[in-house]
Amino acid sequence: MPKRGYHHGNLRQALVDAALSLIESKGPTGFTLSEAAKRAGVTPAAVYRHFAGREDLIAEAARQGYEIFADLIQHAFDQGQPSALASFEATGRAYLAFARKYPGYYISMFESGISINRTPELAAVANRARGVLEHAATELSKHIPEENRPPAAMFSAHVWALSHGVVELFARNSPGTQSPFAPEDLLESGIGIYLRGLGLIPPDE
Repeated sequence: MPKRGYHHGNLRQALVDAALSLIESKGPTGFTLSEAAKRAGVTPAAVYRHFAGREDLIAEAARQGYEIFADLIQHAFDQGQPSALASFEATGRAYLAFARKYPGYYISMFESGISINRTPELAAVANRARGVLEHAATELSKHIPEENRPPAAMFSAHVWALSHGVVELFARNSPGTQSPFAPEDLLESGIGIYLRGLGLIPPDE
């Protein structure tokens, strides 16, 4: 009886899919290559035709995740045009939506300990995603007098950190971290406070 991994003709992707499922249920360090091979329907030895170890498998999952993530936030930015403010806020919401829809990819990217510089391909797509956020920040910060304008990389990093914090604490069911507010509301109000501090939106009446 043929193994499933060979039958569908894409063993490499079958292993990534298996890893994503295991990462969601056990975390990035809670599974072995043998478990991924079993779930993909192949022998453990077959894994090494494509990946040198578990870290390389997770790195490929992270690379694929960044591809989806970069496309998603680029789409969010484009949908907000021509308003720089709407585009900037949309990229923050897209971050939250990505984490909810693709937990396996999210964990591979941000919680596995895998460096984005592990492979040139991973670094390139991670930088593409970061570039979308920095572009959104650049467009919005044009409304700030130059002498008071923070660097775009700092601006986008602040909002990335805020988005990441909301995801980690309140959108992924972390034990003991319940909030009376929806994650979307927390993120929107946090970004609003930040942008008011920069003078980009007027204070509430």
